[in-house]
Amino acid sequence: MNLPIGKKIYFASDQHLGAPNHKESLKREKHFVKWLDTVKEDAHEIFLLGDLFDFWFEYKTAVPKGYVRVLGKIAEITDSGIPVTFFTGNHDMWMFDYLPQEIGITLYRDPIERQINGKTFLIGHGDGLGPGDHGYKFIKKVFRNPVCQWLFARLHPNFGIGLANYFSSKSRIANGDSDKHFLGEENEWLAIYAKEQLQKKHYDYFIFGHRHLPLDLKVGDNSRYINIGEWVSDFTYGVFDGHKMALEAFGKPQ
Repeated sequence: MNLPIGKKIYFASDQHLGAPNHKESLKREKHFVKWLDTVKEDAHEIFLLGDLFDFWFEYKTAVPKGYVRVLGKIAEITDSGIPVTFFTGNHDMWMFDYLPQEIGITLYRDPIERQINGKTFLIGHGDGLGPGDHGYKFIKKVFRNPVCQWLFARLHPNFGIGLANYFSSKSRIANGDSDKHFLGEENEWLAIYAKEQLQKKHYDYFIFGHRHLPLDLKVGDNSRYINIGEWVSDFTYGVFDGHKMALEAFGKPQ
């Protein structure tokens, strides 16, 4: 892909809409919609890197209620011809065909490679990559198992979504991101993952979310790992203007 003059690629992740409560979530949703309205003016493509929702499960004829502002805005953007590429995160991995059909997103479940203006990007949510976190990796396999998904879908939506929202209330979003501190480059699992991938192939940029901590680390002679942070307290995002990749912040909601 070659960017037209004046166009940019935008990246945002981890909005966790729905948490910690409706009032706070709605404030953040409106703020994120304002950002979408701003970037659509010069966006060539928008990447949403997962956990847009703190919980999402699609029954055959029912989905979690709410989020009409952000879903409507994304539909407006895709209808205008701007692609929106979405990666499922660990909180909204049970997303299937509803949003691609209804609002026009392109959906991925694993990292993808993109060539943009001669630069090679590896882009994804970031969960389950790198060393360690074996408990979560096991749970992820269970949650992505079609049989387990079928079994959960047998629960009535009032009970299934209610149960998920209960566990969501116990999440790190609802109780403060106590793990939002830099672990050191040698302990940041996505930085380790990036270095492992560089042993196989060169990438200019590794772009991930999930970590909830904005990071820009050099992981090779000409390679950077960028974590674009979250929209719960930092409101950060990534932007590539065709020449350089940068982390920026949209400010806090009023």
